[in-house]
Order: sequence, then C-alpha cells, then structure tokens
Amino acid sequence: MGLWHSKDTGMSLTAYADADHAGCQDTRRSTSRSAQFLGDKLVSWSSKKQKSTAISSTEAEYIALSGCCAQILWIRSQLSDYGFHFNKIPLYCDNKSTIALCCNNVQHSRAKHIDVHYHFIKEQVGNEIVELYFFLD
Repeated sequence: MGLWHSKDTGMSLTAYADADHAGCQDTRRSTSRSAQFLGDKLVSWSSKKQKSTAISSTEAEYIALSGCCAQILWIRSQLSDYGFHFNKIPLYCDNKSTIALCCNNVQHSRAKHIDVHYHFIKEQVGNEIVELYFFLD
C-alpha cells in the first residue's frame, strides 16, 4: 500500500504545531503536537511530552514549533530526492507571541532562557525555508 495522489491534488507541503502548556499533572511538562500534510493527505504526525518544563505557553509552543519544523525539513529533504522542491513551507501556530519570537531578529529578554537547540526555527524562518502563520485551533 502506498500514498496515492490524483493529478488534480496539489503537492503543497504544510504543517501545524501546537502545545498544551504544563498539561501533565505530575511533571507540569507540556505536550507538543504536530501534523504534516502533503496536499490534503496527512503524511506525518506526532504527540510527545516535552523533555523540559516550559516556563510559559510561548516557550511550550516554541518547542513544539521547533520539533514540527525539524520534521517538515526531513520530509522536504526526502521529497527533494524525487524531484519535488518546496520553499516557504507554511507552518501554522496558534500563538502570536511565538510567531513574533521566531520572526523577529531581536533577542527577547523574556526568551533568553529557552534552550539554544530550539532556536534553529528562527534560522529556518530567516532563510525563508518555512513561513509562519497564525491560526485559531
């Protein structure tokens, strides 16, 4: 069995990321959730408890967005082997502060505690690999 796309279906790559801030009652860690679509077909999804406790909902969403971006970049690299190329991949998030943090080159004093390895999302936005959009979930 494989993934089937009709000729009429667009080959756009899109992704959605979300997090529940401090959702785990025992550890107060958040859960990252994401979904990646090729056209209108769901090709990847994830729901994972975050490895560290997020201090704010913005941080929890930032971590979720970072993980989702890593997955979308992996999918993009796999599809490029088959001749499909994607730039400015739409990545949707429901937190305006997180989007502002990713799109603004200024280091925010309220975000300096976020672990450096999550900051690659800013780099991908700056390089126009992904483009962030706000949505209400």
